[in-house]
Amino acid sequence: MRMVQEVLIELVKGIGRFFLHPAVYVTLLFSILIGYVRVKRERRQFRTRLLWGWTEAKGFLLDGIIWALILSVISVAIGLVIPNSWLLIYSMWMLLFILLFTYQFGSAIYTIALGTATAYAMYTFNWSIDVFTWTVSGLDILQAGIVPVAIIAGLLLIVEGVLIQKHGSAQASPKLVTTHRGIEAIVYHVKKLWLLPILLVIPGDVIPTYLPYWPQFTLGETAFSFVVFPFVIGFQQKSQHSLPIHFFAGYGKIVWQLGIVITIIAAIGYFEPLVSAIAILIGVIARLLITIIKYQQEKTGNYAVSPQSNGVMIAGVLSGSPAEKMGLLIGERIVKVNGQKVENEQELYEAVQINAAHCRLEVLDSNGELRLRQHILFRHDHYRLGLILVR
Repeated sequence: MRMVQEVLIELVKGIGRFFLHPAVYVTLLFSILIGYVRVKRERRQFRTRLLWGWTEAKGFLLDGIIWALILSVISVAIGLVIPNSWLLIYSMWMLLFILLFTYQFGSAIYTIALGTATAYAMYTFNWSIDVFTWTVSGLDILQAGIVPVAIIAGLLLIVEGVLIQKHGSAQASPKLVTTHRGIEAIVYHVKKLWLLPILLVIPGDVIPTYLPYWPQFTLGETAFSFVVFPFVIGFQQKSQHSLPIHFFAGYGKIVWQLGIVITIIAAIGYFEPLVSAIAILIGVIARLLITIIKYQQEKTGNYAVSPQSNGVMIAGVLSGSPAEKMGLLIGERIVKVNGQKVENEQELYEAVQINAAHCRLEVLDSNGELRLRQHILFRHDHYRLGLILVR
């Protein structure tokens, strides 16, 4: 009973120490910056914003909190003990990637691989780095820690894929571009940071040596500490040839499937540690190939959202607007409003005024099938249907 009480007390302390890590505040700051840049561009191009400016900041922690809890349970339950020095080296790379603001390479698999390679190189050449009161030394990662590190890498890939699949299209921001034919079209951008506070067990008393209040408990002769560590996942991608709802769902699915494969290979490293190192390498190469292939696919071909001769194409739907309540979606074309054919934005709003009380829209979805939508619009609502249209 005493042991359980000790562990629970130190667990609570470990959660509190999470807020000491600079990545928490740097990730929040850059999430706010991403939202500010997005809103500024949307207002410049469309005279309005699609999502609240704090959407990215609000979701940087909340979007993945359930998955962070799941990974924490898995980590502790199967006994993933992560070396202290690896966490410190990984933190340096993670902070650097956040500050670079280029999140095409924000997948945790890259920083985990760099942290692992750096730790091993420092061990091989006997290097060390002084960071404040800590001296960060190298680590023979192949002998101590490669298996849990590789498993964490695979699990984070799974979570990354799920987050892309679930939140990618919902937070895709339209951007006006001019095609080679001189007409306006829409490209959808997603730039996102997610922070996952994952409970880890670290060995020894390295941290308590410098921070006596750090949570620590003992199992037999070995000392362990709890730490809630912030893993950061960055994602940046654009879609132009495919609609966001299809593109990001497929993208996320490929990533979480890769994560499952990497996790399985990493677990085999329990019998031969080198296999876990190979799993991390495979994860880096495969994740990079996914990025390159998806970029090339979207770079070529026609724009999914561009002006059409038959109807007015929807480029965006404002949150909480009448258009959202009608279930209108990006990539659909409004062909008739209150029985009147419409081919541009002006004709659409003129037709709305014919019978605003019972506004009736005929819409062609992305498969070319006709849908009927009806909504009651109150006084002046026709000026704010909540649609961003391709002009």
